[in-house]
Amino acid sequence: MSRSTWARRAVAGVAVLACVWLSGCAVVTVKARSSGDYIAQTRGDILSAGTLSQAGSETLQVAGLDPQTCRKTPLPCIEQLRTVAGIGDERRLATQAELWTTQAIALSGRTPAQMSDAALEAWLEAARHAYAYLFFTTRAPSERAFENRQTQVRDYYNYAVQQVVERLFVRAQQAGASAPAATTVGRWRVDVDLAAYRLPGDGNTPRALFAASSLRFGGLRSTYRRDGFGADLVAEVDPAVVGDPAGLAVQQALPAPKDPQRPLPTFSEMPYAPATVLLRFAGDTLDAVLHTDSATVAPYDPYRQTAVMLHGQRVPLAANFTAAYGLWLAKSGFAAQSLRSMLGRARGIDRPHLYLMQPYDPNRRVLLMLHGLASSPEAWVNVANEVMGDETLRQHYQIWQVYYPTNAPLAVNRAEIQELVQRSLRHFDPQGDAPASHDMVLIGHSMGGVIGRLLVSSSGEQIWSSLLADYRLEGERGARIRQKLSPLLHFSPMPQIDRAIFIAAPHRGTPLAEGGLGRFVGRLVRLPIALLDRFGDVLQDLANSERDAPGEPQRKRRLLPPTSIDNLRDTDPFVRAAADLPIAPSVRYHTIVGREKPQVPLAMSDDGLVPYRSAHLDGAASELVVTSWHSVQETPQAILEIRRILHAELQGAASSPVPAAVQSATDAPPDASAQLATDAPTDLATH
Repeated sequence: MSRSTWARRAVAGVAVLACVWLSGCAVVTVKARSSGDYIAQTRGDILSAGTLSQAGSETLQVAGLDPQTCRKTPLPCIEQLRTVAGIGDERRLATQAELWTTQAIALSGRTPAQMSDAALEAWLEAARHAYAYLFFTTRAPSERAFENRQTQVRDYYNYAVQQVVERLFVRAQQAGASAPAATTVGRWRVDVDLAAYRLPGDGNTPRALFAASSLRFGGLRSTYRRDGFGADLVAEVDPAVVGDPAGLAVQQALPAPKDPQRPLPTFSEMPYAPATVLLRFAGDTLDAVLHTDSATVAPYDPYRQTAVMLHGQRVPLAANFTAAYGLWLAKSGFAAQSLRSMLGRARGIDRPHLYLMQPYDPNRRVLLMLHGLASSPEAWVNVANEVMGDETLRQHYQIWQVYYPTNAPLAVNRAEIQELVQRSLRHFDPQGDAPASHDMVLIGHSMGGVIGRLLVSSSGEQIWSSLLADYRLEGERGARIRQKLSPLLHFSPMPQIDRAIFIAAPHRGTPLAEGGLGRFVGRLVRLPIALLDRFGDVLQDLANSERDAPGEPQRKRRLLPPTSIDNLRDTDPFVRAAADLPIAPSVRYHTIVGREKPQVPLAMSDDGLVPYRSAHLDGAASELVVTSWHSVQETPQAILEIRRILHAELQGAASSPVPAAVQSATDAPPDASAQLATDAPTDLATH
């Protein structure tokens, strides 16, 4: 290197050092940013990444503060930000909310029970500063709707409210409080406003609270929620408060002694309910909110309220429509109890019970669901979740699920389910004027589909004549038989139902119930003791009234009610007599059929349990054939079809697509033949 070159480089080096030392030169570099870096830098923050957000760090640097130092010791930085001039309220409050969130996280334990009052006060401050940012700065929330920073600040608020409410609930439990009440935290006074919320069973206080964001469910395909303002929580009440038989069985808390003459069970709400909780701060100005010591906890029912007015702004409420339902199913013990019921064991059920998936709403139509043999409301896990997750359907329907003993005869379950549903409707709507009392949609799977078809059919004298033709019904004995059996064998369609969906329903029975496996299972099934008590005398009367065939010796055999397995045989007298009962002309009905082996001709196919010929119904408005085993109701194709039918019900028949014969939905390759299902009545052909 020549002396002159060395000299030029030395001069340049000295110049660079001088610029750095004297801060007279700006040193700017640039490099490309990956997509991952972009998301991390623009959306990452103390909640999502454990580090301060880019927006927060930049605000601190503008204020002459070091982000790393503020991350470790937030309080001095929060205080300094209050006095720094030249930073707008939006930037200041957003950064303070994030720093308070940082402080609260550092002070909080792993559970609400471990949280100190200092941590609780920090969460209150985080919520307060986020609240002030959202409602008391120059721009309204709607003007920042697409800004990442507002989304971050909203999250600070929602998470802080969740933490505050969980901790206050634990404190109240530890203090033995029987109802929500005002409390103090340091200098803070926190009130409770329950005007917009009620607990299931009208209880005073839940026995447990769960953060919906912390729950993860197996068996549910989707979690349906609505982004918005507030903390998503799930409130749990004692099953005894709502009269939940499944929950009581899990707790091994048996109901009152059985009385054969007691009224039929009515209904209960789920013992789990969603709640969207807000924390409101006193004050009508920015300064007042930042200096108040008063806050109010206010829960809302997300089914009933989608938005609230706060400080002149309409604010959409956050909601989680899956968490309460999933938690109920996960803790219900339905699988074990339904099996105990079918086998006649203790802590089963002997009468149908109705579950309301949400508080009764007179303006929403009822979607009535009936499960199948040895099953429970768990059969509808994804069906109900997908319906509740559909915004339009959620606004127009409320789900009622019937839980019934599947060991009892079809005739008994039909009569008791009809009485149960109608009694519940009379309870809520004595005059029968509400929309909920009309245009009900029934969905039944398997044996529930058979019962559902009976609920919309007219018996006339067909069943009575078929079953009792061989019995003498004269005199006092005949009168007793008629009194007991006539309500079971004579029935008319439920007037509240105007549409029905039958899924894999063995309307004409199944030969599998007659086979070796069916007979083996049938020997395990035990009738409810209460049922035997109710009908023991009439069965004895029937045995004594049986006509003797000419030329044959007199028969004196003991009669027993048929079990559910008996009723599922294609040779069963009741099923054969009921197979062709006329469905009410006012009821539009649809079928969804499983087809386990698509290579088998449809007319000869089955779903592993139910033959197509038994599940098919002439006159159906539409029929969907799905490549599936018997649990076809849980397939995505079936659920989409149910949603299509429900939307068509809302829109009216005029908006239905062009009629076609049968829709075939399979897992076959895309070139497999498929036709479009319709909602218009047509004669259905088979493939």
